[in-house]
Amino acid sequence: MKFNALFRYALILLVISVNIGCDQISKSVVRKNIEYQESIQLVNDNVVLTKVENSGAFLSMGDSLSPVMKNLLLLGLPVITLLFGLFLLFRHSGAIGRWSLIAWCSIMGGGIGNIFDRVVHGSVTDFLYIHWGFFRTGIFNMADVSITGGVLVVLVLQLLESRKT
Repeated sequence: MKFNALFRYALILLVISVNIGCDQISKSVVRKNIEYQESIQLVNDNVVLTKVENSGAFLSMGDSLSPVMKNLLLLGLPVITLLFGLFLLFRHSGAIGRWSLIAWCSIMGGGIGNIFDRVVHGSVTDFLYIHWGFFRTGIFNMADVSITGGVLVVLVLQLLESRKT
């Protein structure tokens, strides 16, 4: 194994771990210090902390599914997808550019953070809400930031690559 491959594997583990760590630490702080549905304004009413537990997926979709379907769709399928993604990242890391690799690791780290919540807490803790002019979000967490940021970087890199050809 070359030093370059070892460096890439270490980078993969580091970026994934940092994303999981930021997510889990922020959720732990919120769980311990904010009451359920309490609102704390950070930047006027543009950025608000408010703790909710999401037993569904994005914007609570799937919340009303039966427990079996919820476990299959919100736990089983994501675990299989993440394991396959991790396998591909390690196997083909040499063929992926640095920024793409970091973006994919952020996506994986965010996914692992939310799956960890589902397994340990039975739901995902969400706590951030942004309302800036016409821009509004649902309530989200740092894992969602990792996933969304990673996806945006991958899309931008793909767009830039397609412009070269």
